[in-house]
Amino acid sequence: MNWYQAAFSMIGGVGLLLYGMSLMKDNLQKVAGKKLREILIILTKNRLVGLGLGMLFTLLFQSSTATTVLLIGLTSASIITLRETLAVLLGSDIGSTITAQLIALKATEISLPVIFIATFALLFSKTHRKKRLSLAIMGFGLLFLGLKIMSDTMAPLKSNPSVGLILTKLSAYPALEMAVAAIFTFLVSSSAATIGIIMLLTMQQMITLEQAIFMLLGANIGTTFTPLLSSIGSSRESQRVAWAHFLFKTTGVLLFLPFVNQVASLMKTLAASPGFQVANTHTFFNVTIAFLYLPFIHYFATFLEKWIKDKKADNVFSPKYLDEHLLNSPELAIGMSLKETIQISDLVTEMVRPIYSLFDYYNQDKVDRILEREDKVDLLSLATNNYLTQLLRHPLTRDEFNRSMALVNIVREYEFIGDVIERNILGKAENMNIRNLDFSPSGQQEIKLIHDKTMEILLMVNTSFATNNAALGAKALNLQEELTDLHFRLKMSHIARMRSGGTESEKTSFIHIDLLNCYLQISEHLKNIVLLSAPLSHHPEGSEFPGNREIPQIIETQKLPL
Repeated sequence: MNWYQAAFSMIGGVGLLLYGMSLMKDNLQKVAGKKLREILIILTKNRLVGLGLGMLFTLLFQSSTATTVLLIGLTSASIITLRETLAVLLGSDIGSTITAQLIALKATEISLPVIFIATFALLFSKTHRKKRLSLAIMGFGLLFLGLKIMSDTMAPLKSNPSVGLILTKLSAYPALEMAVAAIFTFLVSSSAATIGIIMLLTMQQMITLEQAIFMLLGANIGTTFTPLLSSIGSSRESQRVAWAHFLFKTTGVLLFLPFVNQVASLMKTLAASPGFQVANTHTFFNVTIAFLYLPFIHYFATFLEKWIKDKKADNVFSPKYLDEHLLNSPELAIGMSLKETIQISDLVTEMVRPIYSLFDYYNQDKVDRILEREDKVDLLSLATNNYLTQLLRHPLTRDEFNRSMALVNIVREYEFIGDVIERNILGKAENMNIRNLDFSPSGQQEIKLIHDKTMEILLMVNTSFATNNAALGAKALNLQEELTDLHFRLKMSHIARMRSGGTESEKTSFIHIDLLNCYLQISEHLKNIVLLSAPLSHHPEGSEFPGNREIPQIIETQKLPL
């Protein structure tokens, strides 16, 4: 094999590896990303559970970098704290070692059968969820196919004197080996890719285990660069998360550097295979620093808070009005929650506004912007509910309690509207785009009609809620009744077209009916918001409401999570 063939094969192998990893990560995130994020928010209170969650996230996303960036996003929105994040960070580093173990097990040999099975499953998948799972499996196969191509390319090169000379000279400069591995990891945004290549070099006996360990240490540092960049300009809390990841890795590397030869000797006694020696070293390094730092997370967080001090104002997206210092003044706290809910209502409006256009012309950028707003709605909704839950633990008057509970449920209704769009409407638009379907001209006109009616109600409800205008709310309720009647008439019109034998109507029938139902569902949530707003429109004097002792029972009755 000449140098040109080797270069092209290596480039192709790296390309397949990175594409496979991206395909697997993106589709697993679409299938389970939101649920996993919600689990992460709930379960990060316990350090060991957080450690396990970090491992799970990185296993599913195949990227400790992706997990770290996700954690930075959640801390930017003040959903989880720095102390809750650190255990998950350490767990994500352990999770990144699983891919290395799979490579050592020579999973590359089953890459082609995996791709065949995934392709077969994709062709016969009926739902988006199954298609995404099939694509994720295909990404897994492509990842290891890329590694196999690189392995087959490297095999003849180990006898090439020029390659041997380069690697021999490089071995004299461990710092250079670490720097090359760190930079390459940063450029490809994947320590797994770098470690895969290091393992292949070792398995082909082109480098020694000691050289491999230096490169491994460099790759572990390189994986921290992307989170550091992503934290620039974000909140101080998220910057602390990125720097925590960097400090965990770099201090761990500094601790390991004096013992590289001893670690190499230990790994050689544990496994005869060079691949397993590298994989075990990577696992040993990350497990060691995880359990080394885990007991001291609290002190580490305190150090970071003192080192990276809070700015006077963080110019990032986050709850703007939820000030915990106001919780002892319920009237002010309720006012701040009301303002935050108005911010949520504006985001929901910007989600609903463009959805009709997706059925006229599908635009992935527009879908991504809608999903970005949905993430913001989820984060703000959770933060507002948590704030109101804290407020409900304080002694309140009956009026203050009713207004707080009204806001809790209004926030939930807005969040439900976002869920209808994300889970139902966007999927239908994507389905029509994939199948190259269009509504009939009459069907398109009907969808436009109910969309415009829904937008009119939404804007009216938002204005009524923000200005405390009961008359406008009553008008919105009348419009909702009109939309309910319109929904029935449009369904009958569609059925009539089906009976007349319209081909386009027949192909899109289920989507058309489901989409009409989605708009009706949105209008019903808006109706609920108007009805729930009643306690906000008057503020009668009330006696002291039950204190802290009785509040938990009342909250449980209202199904509000404590």
